Amino acid sequence: MPKHIYRFIPNFSDSTLAAMQLEGLKQTVKRAFASPQYQALFAQVGLTPDDIQSLDDLQKLPFTDVEDLRRGYPFPLLCVPQKDVVRIHASSGTTGKRKILAYTQKDTETFALQMARCFELAGLTNEDRLQAAVGYGLWTAGAGFQAGSEKLGMLTIPVGPGNLELHLQLLQDLKATCFGATASMALLLAEEVDRCGLRDKIALKSMICGSETRSQKMRETIEEKLGLEASYDIAGMTEMYGPGTAIDCKYHEGLHYWADLFIIEIIDPQTLKPVPQGEIGEMVVTSLRKEAVPLIRYRTHDLSRILKKRCSCGLNMPMHDKILGRSDDMIIYRGVNLYPGQFAAVIGQFPELAGEYQIELSRDEHAIDHLLLTVERAQGLSQDNDINLATRLEHKLHQALLARVDVQITNYANLPRTFSKSKRVIDKR
Repeated sequence: MPKHIYRFIPNFSDSTLAAMQLEGLKQTVKRAFASPQYQALFAQVGLTPDDIQSLDDLQKLPFTDVEDLRRGYPFPLLCVPQKDVVRIHASSGTTGKRKILAYTQKDTETFALQMARCFELAGLTNEDRLQAAVGYGLWTAGAGFQAGSEKLGMLTIPVGPGNLELHLQLLQDLKATCFGATASMALLLAEEVDRCGLRDKIALKSMICGSETRSQKMRETIEEKLGLEASYDIAGMTEMYGPGTAIDCKYHEGLHYWADLFIIEIIDPQTLKPVPQGEIGEMVVTSLRKEAVPLIRYRTHDLSRILKKRCSCGLNMPMHDKILGRSDDMIIYRGVNLYPGQFAAVIGQFPELAGEYQIELSRDEHAIDHLLLTVERAQGLSQDNDINLATRLEHKLHQALLARVDVQITNYANLPRTFSKSKRVIDKR
């Protein structure tokens, strides 16, 4: 058991958690039958709410996907009367209209709860001050960070992304102790604080980064330049309220997810069958408390794995690994399937390299594909060893990826910086 007494984080026994999940699953399936979209999906597999009697019956339920959200626009999979909807959030769509998710009053409260839990697990209390550099408006991040921060009782400074000059000024004036941002925005802020010599003029102790996976090197750079005690990775998505579905604790052994609020399965994206525990696959989520738009076996296309071990912190909430990529972001290069996270893992083995990298794919006149990996040299190192360093990295990548790539070493901070997500892959084929 954790020594710390939490206000919002439960620490259920395995049996209690399983019982809560089963009850939540039954209620979710019953609620889903209010939606004509869900009724049609259930009819395809001949299922009724009474068929759900155990957690194993989860396998009987149909999958849902982003296409189900697009087909039901503007209120997809809605299971309550529209008069009960108090808020909507949306994420960008790759093929036109945005994915819109509806929230009841209870849904907004659960959203605030899962964010408050994340802040609490990150060691924050009502004595802290949070400066939020995440997106506001239709995006879930700003509303979630603010609601969770206020529920925990922190002074909240809702600035939003960008406007680095304003962030720096407010950090000095209002003395925020925690900063919430994408990893890319956090790195940009850290480098600017370092460049301007402001480290001793601010009071930041921790950083919470989300929306994109960051490497260990990026984490260390951010912590060092800002003089942080710790930084944390938070997970989430609009379909599951927003940010706050999971976060790592001070031991950084994995991301704790709130298993009383949803169930995570890991499946093979090709066969759609569960993978053995501990193996990498696609995350599939089923909500247990959502009212307006409960999700049943929703395919996230995020690649991760359930971690078997119990965390050193003692909290009895399961953990998943960091998001290792997306099943639909796979790079097919000369017949080999690659993910950006694989490159980051190899780069992390070289102390002479920084964490920023970019992959460029091209095709020559003979229809042969080429891959150029550009990696930043660690700050303060000269270019004298670049040729040798590139050769060693190419060799390591070939061993790890089973594909030959070209490596180019560039100066620290030479690759583009952004307030949102860094663009890792440029495909010119």
